[in-house]
Amino acid sequence: MEILKNVSVDWLSKKWLFVGTSLFLILLGVAGYVLHGGFSFGVDFTGGTIIQVKFKEAPDLDVLRESLKTEAVSAPLIQRYGRADENEIQVRMQTAFEGQDLEAGRREMTDALRQAFDPEHADTSKIDFNNVGSDALYTYLINSDPDNLKAQNKTFSEMETHYRTVAQSLLDYRNVKGAGIVNSLDDLRNASGVSQTVVDSLKNGFYAGSFAIKKLDRVGAVVGADLRRRAQWAIGLSFLGMLVYVGFRFKPVYGVVAVIALLHDVVVTAALFALTTKEVSLTVIAAFLTLIGYSINDKIVIFDRVRENLRFMRKESFYKILNLSINQTLARTIMTGSMTFLAVLVILLFGGEVLNGFAFALTVGILIGTYSSIGIASPIVEWWYRSVGQKTKRRAA
Repeated sequence: MEILKNVSVDWLSKKWLFVGTSLFLILLGVAGYVLHGGFSFGVDFTGGTIIQVKFKEAPDLDVLRESLKTEAVSAPLIQRYGRADENEIQVRMQTAFEGQDLEAGRREMTDALRQAFDPEHADTSKIDFNNVGSDALYTYLINSDPDNLKAQNKTFSEMETHYRTVAQSLLDYRNVKGAGIVNSLDDLRNASGVSQTVVDSLKNGFYAGSFAIKKLDRVGAVVGADLRRRAQWAIGLSFLGMLVYVGFRFKPVYGVVAVIALLHDVVVTAALFALTTKEVSLTVIAAFLTLIGYSINDKIVIFDRVRENLRFMRKESFYKILNLSINQTLARTIMTGSMTFLAVLVILLFGGEVLNGFAFALTVGILIGTYSSIGIASPIVEWWYRSVGQKTKRRAA
């Protein structure tokens, strides 16, 4: 199917419109960067807290994400952990709990999850057995004395030893046999050395909650200083490689222009991230690298058509040849760009919060990369030819 036949648009005459649009977006991004205090980096860059939660049933991840939202700008990073039937979720949050605050953080996270997944127990005086520790369980048992050791004239030391053993047996059953959670307190009858009276007594003070926080730890940033430095070197070398390749295949000026246009695409997209306070995570960095590959390909298509037209239109001005080359490749650019754009737009609209930053970077990046090929890279090439006096009778590009 052939579309946009015989297009004749003077794109180069509109170069200042494109340049003005880019400058406007960059200035908006700078303003957003200053007003918002920089980019909104995710936990991959900042570090924070990692939480591992096991549920009785597969949880609604949107409800989980909403329940764990804090004052941090970055949304929690949520992913499934282990097999799907184990219903375990790992959460990375920017909120950092350290030292004694770690236990306070556990209580805070437990209360937040209880409000979302155990609302009927949110205001109960009973304790969630799936999130109880050994000391609290032992204290309850020795105070309630379900095995009636006092009536047997047992010493406090004997009672202490007995109930600490019972408490540990109950927790071992929960953590080993139940993999961190029990579906019902009646399941505890199968714990070694636990009597029925202990289980019946637990029902008066405990309930089996729908989730268990298995781990809560302070973690450092995934992207440390060394990794950031290596990434910068990798990106710098990739730009250098593109410069050499495009310059060798066409002319050095085309390589320089391609790199300038790529920098433009990255800067404008980053400006939009600063303006909208979108989170910058590892998936967003991957999107930027994908954008660079897409954008350089789009520019090479135009440059290749310019090279072909220069061979057969030696008497025409470079201005006219460049406009013609853009118009001739416009259909291909629109077809390729529109298909990719629609795909990432669907991800942006329906892919959920985790993929939102990735899809946003590609959605706006494709648009910016397409118009920079026409409105930024092409005018720079035309300006260079005009400035060095290569208007007619040129060698092939």
